[in-house]
Amino acid sequence: MTPKLPLYFDYNATTPVDERVLEAMLPFFGEDFGNPSSRSHAFGWKAEAAVEVARQQVAELIGATPQEITWTAGATESNNLAIKGACEMYRDKGRHIITCSTEHRAVLDPCAALAKAGWQVTHLPVDEAGRVDPAKVEAAITDQTVLISIMAANNETGTLHPLAEIGRIAKQAGVLLHTDATQAAGKIPLAVESLGVALLSLSAHKLYGPKGVGCLYVRRRSPRVRLAKQMHGGSHERGLRSGTLNVPGIVGLGAAAEIAGNELTDDAERLVALRDRLDEGVRSQLPEVQLNGHPTERLCNTANLSFAYVEGEALMMKLSSLAVSSGSACMSASREPSHVLKAMGVPDALANAAIRFSLGRPTTVEEIDFAIGAIVQAVRELRAISPLYELAREGIDPTRLQ
Repeated sequence: MTPKLPLYFDYNATTPVDERVLEAMLPFFGEDFGNPSSRSHAFGWKAEAAVEVARQQVAELIGATPQEITWTAGATESNNLAIKGACEMYRDKGRHIITCSTEHRAVLDPCAALAKAGWQVTHLPVDEAGRVDPAKVEAAITDQTVLISIMAANNETGTLHPLAEIGRIAKQAGVLLHTDATQAAGKIPLAVESLGVALLSLSAHKLYGPKGVGCLYVRRRSPRVRLAKQMHGGSHERGLRSGTLNVPGIVGLGAAAEIAGNELTDDAERLVALRDRLDEGVRSQLPEVQLNGHPTERLCNTANLSFAYVEGEALMMKLSSLAVSSGSACMSASREPSHVLKAMGVPDALANAAIRFSLGRPTTVEEIDFAIGAIVQAVRELRAISPLYELAREGIDPTRLQ
């Protein structure tokens, strides 16, 4: 039986709101519409209580305390608050930041803005699997280093960084470690104490919550982290982030975090099996398909595959029955090869032939099997009209031709 088309394989871009999350949110659009800052009546009290329940739910997902959770509009704002806020607060210590060449633009761009303002930014390389070497992190630290920002999991390849080891290095050096955990939250266990992170960003819409809401974990002890506010206009969120709180969104993020924590192990086991079924099913039928990213230290739901002698944009047009991505959703309009794959040393021809398949909670075996058939057929059809593939079959290396 053919599943209902098109099929969604772009869960790293966004996820549907879980029905249980929506159910928790609905009262706060109408009946319980109060402003949590209105502390003189029951409408405000009820909204404030709901916000604090959500703070507890998110804190439990990452092993933090509720007081360490600051609400934001999403991971991009959280990253900006963490990076710019830490650098402004600790600028008297030094003016050096360490980050990674495969970070999301929500980290790279704030670092670039600080570089224009006179900060020194070190962009660490990654190996061919997309991982940062902790030894290189340690070697890059100077007496001027204020902050290290390394993502927990890459959004394009799913590669996991050795964050706990980096955290130990940062703590020994007395440097703050920030991690963008947007893709990792709800997919792998996250415990801020064992990871040694001082700041952690996440977003609701990546874990079956609503769009437009996220949070930033800010460590309160060993060490207590202070940030310079980046948004002014009131004393909300202990003065760190002004603006009336998005109560329905925050309730949704809390519910999504609680569900993700309760179902993480079962979800991960199921998604690994589906991801590997897709990967093996495609590569068993097609030659010259490369997996981009670490083979094992990778998110349970992500497979980034390059199809040699096929142009990625043409392949996505052929795969009209599948919603897939050629990289980050924020950069999908760009025709440039993925900066993540280029940093990993993937040749431009293969980087331009890369497709990211990211699975989610609703993905089924039937959808995976349909996708395998569609991918194999599309690649075979495109290779059949590719002169480069013909040359390769004749034993001629097309990359050596001028």
